[in-house]
Amino acid sequence: MDIDRASLAGLAAPGAIGPRPTPRRAEGHGDSFGDALRRADQELRLSRHAQKRIDRRELDLDASRLNRLNDAIASAAEKGGRNSVVLIDELAVVVDVRERTVVTAMNREEGGRNRVFTNIDSVVIA
Repeated sequence: MDIDRASLAGLAAPGAIGPRPTPRRAEGHGDSFGDALRRADQELRLSRHAQKRIDRRELDLDASRLNRLNDAIASAAEKGGRNSVVLIDELAVVVDVRERTVVTAMNREEGGRNRVFTNIDSVVIA
């Protein structure tokens, strides 16, 4: 999945706080990943590392999955989670719940049989 870099211009840089400007979308084009991410929750962010992983691995994070991710983060926060792995279909997404930041993402089949996630305190199946 190609992600239009211009559409991600409005995402906050890692550690940034406050509202982000909403980039304009050309008429007639479908939603970009950045548009879907902003609609899912204005505070949900992508780390640089996560963006590189999503680009390189061509992961499909459409609007539906982003909504499920947002709901999963809210659930983890309600239960006191701080660093969670969110399983969405074949995707595994590591999230800093307190900062509402996607840290990294991968296909669950990636990396062979043994996959180890460290420094997490919860798993959410979305």
